[in-house]
Amino acid sequence: MSHVDDASTLPVSWWKSSASAAQSDCVEVGNVDDRSVAVRDSKNPTGPALLLTRGQLSAFASAVADGQLDR
Repeated sequence: MSHVDDASTLPVSWWKSSASAAQSDCVEVGNVDDRSVAVRDSKNPTGPALLLTRGQLSAFASAVADGQLDR
């Protein structure tokens, strides 16, 4: 995993879940290349973004869905 300081510099098209509706508390994802994706805070489009492999993003999403990250 790595990051960039300014997500707006990435040459990606960002999207967010349709479940987020008009709420402003969501993350956006963008395809960087065939192997990696970027994730950013939708409220801060010029803030940092995490760069993850597709496998890392899949493992994270599965852990969230399974409740493994609940406090």
